[in-house]
Amino acid sequence: MMQIFGDFIDNLPPSHEYLMIGFSPSSVPLKQRWRNNGLSADFLADYLTTFFPGGNESRDGYDAKAEVKSAVSFIANELLENAMKFNDEASHKPVSISLHLNSERLVFLVTNSINPQSVGKFQTFIEELTTSDPNELYIRHLEKNAEDENVNQSGLGFLTMIVDYQAKLGWKFESIHQEPEIIAVTTMVQLTV
Repeated sequence: MMQIFGDFIDNLPPSHEYLMIGFSPSSVPLKQRWRNNGLSADFLADYLTTFFPGGNESRDGYDAKAEVKSAVSFIANELLENAMKFNDEASHKPVSISLHLNSERLVFLVTNSINPQSVGKFQTFIEELTTSDPNELYIRHLEKNAEDENVNQSGLGFLTMIVDYQAKLGWKFESIHQEPEIIAVTTMVQLTV
């Protein structure tokens, strides 16, 4: 089984500059992993800045390099948090994140396993995300979160990527083992630079 949703490029053009990090999510309790997610996201952002031109503010105070670094840190952190939070620990599969630098865009790929019973609900959310007006959906989710503080699957991270950073998102679901069933989901985020 393989299903693709959104703006997912299955055969990504080769990149000469990329960084990949793998995690064993079951080696450390989830609460301790949150801090590592932020450190890893910041590391990816710092790594990227060595290849990204710029760094000098223009006359109007705009610093493109700092803005891209901030975007990379935010997006990588959100992707890692989602991957760790929704990873199927029973699969014992690692979580990976990679950042690919091309001349016109940055591409994030995060792969984790997902509980087979959670696939339908996640795909329903993806359908809503890819077919709705992102600004309206963002407001609805903010209101929903304000009404119910116990919401743990808000989708605001994905919506922020789209609304604030004009990112393109895509997903690939594929069965990687039958007995027991293990499904991997790869989330792709493309950011124009």
